[in-house]
Amino acid sequence: MADDQMMSSPDIFSLEGKRALITGASGGLGRHFASVLAGRGAEVVLAARRAQALDQACLEIAAMGGKAQSIVLDIADGDSVQRYFENADGFDIIVNNAGISRPGPLIDLAEEDWQQVIDVDLTAAFRVCQASARKMRSEARAGTIINVASILGKRVTGGVGAYTAAKAGLVQMTRAMALEWARYGIRVNALCPGYIATDINRDFFGSDAGKALIKRVPMRQLGSLTDLDGPLLLLASDAGRFMTGTEVVADGGHLVSGL
Repeated sequence: MADDQMMSSPDIFSLEGKRALITGASGGLGRHFASVLAGRGAEVVLAARRAQALDQACLEIAAMGGKAQSIVLDIADGDSVQRYFENADGFDIIVNNAGISRPGPLIDLAEEDWQQVIDVDLTAAFRVCQASARKMRSEARAGTIINVASILGKRVTGGVGAYTAAKAGLVQMTRAMALEWARYGIRVNALCPGYIATDINRDFFGSDAGKALIKRVPMRQLGSLTDLDGPLLLLASDAGRFMTGTEVVADGGHLVSGL
């Protein structure tokens, strides 16, 4: 291909003219994902329960020249999710990022804690996926749904049984939705991060136990938030237009480490 042809090729990672909803966007991965999508031209809607944190995130995106708005939304409340999607403008991109964990050995885990993790990490994700897909179908609008799972949805470790069960369910749900919704032009994929350094886990990974865990990662390091930018944009943009029902893993090789 000639140089002038390459220079004139469209940017397949561009999100200009697209609208994106990101759940769990008041901090951590969700807040970062919103910034990344806005940086590629998408109009982003940040959803979570903490209004002040959402407003601050939107101000930061606007300061960078992006378009952002916030919505206080509890995805564990089915009625509020239904009402929101019935009245909201359509979306082209959904990033299902909200999630919680209740660590502890399963033999001692309270059923209430188990149920809360399943409700938020799996059932609420289903709720958002279904509502957004119905909206896309009714508007004959092609779209992409990205479910943020985890490598713990594909492999197990001790002490977080409810979380691993929910994320494994999320991965399998992603495949089922992709199969059923491809006919509507809706792509559904899962993003499966490994261990990513955030403010929440930084102290742990600085401890002896945390350092020992890092040594089990073949690349011998944690991921950073920016290490997820490429996988996210691949699934959100036309660069991944022929991808559906798959999991994109970014984990420094952790899943292929020896048993």
